[in-house]
Amino acid sequence: MADNKIQVPGVFGGLMRYDEGYKSKFMLNPGAVIGFILAIIVIVIGLKIFWPVA
Repeated sequence: MADNKIQVPGVFGGLMRYDEGYKSKFMLNPGAVIGFILAIIVIVIGLKIFWPVA
């Protein structure tokens, strides 16, 4: 009944690690990303208030 045993490596628990030391050309900290998002929201709201479409 249990003759076909499958051997699975249990080192990472099914997770793959490719490269944790990945370096990007654009290294942004989370605060800068939130700042950019808030700036875009303020710009869009300002455009809707001061330059309405209809």
